[in-house]
Amino acid sequence: MANHRTDRMSEDIQREIAAILREMKDPRLHDGIISVVRCDMAKDNSFCRVYISSMNGLPTAKNAVAALKNAQGFIRRELGQRLKLRYAPALAFEATDSIEYSANISRILMGIDIPEEVEEDDEGTDD
Repeated sequence: MANHRTDRMSEDIQREIAAILREMKDPRLHDGIISVVRCDMAKDNSFCRVYISSMNGLPTAKNAVAALKNAQGFIRRELGQRLKLRYAPALAFEATDSIEYSANISRILMGIDIPEEVEEDDEGTDD
């Protein structure tokens, strides 16, 4: 059975960490487009693994993770206050290249040249 409270808490934490990122003044967080990709909560809501990605690639995401690890206590306190939690979960940040990977797939798909004959045959088969 899925734990809906944990899923909802994970979504709330993801949204709030993204908002906190925008407010922080660390220059390592503003190198490029930094995004919170996913949050995985422990079943008892005591631990949360946060995945960070950057449009500029994995090295930029690793820089952002280093900045977030330095500000981990601040972020945890802010989460507790904003979400009105009695116990804010411990946070662990990890860099991932999922945004760069999906952008690369998008570029590849845009570069595919579909012959016009195939397109016309598909349109005429709606009988």
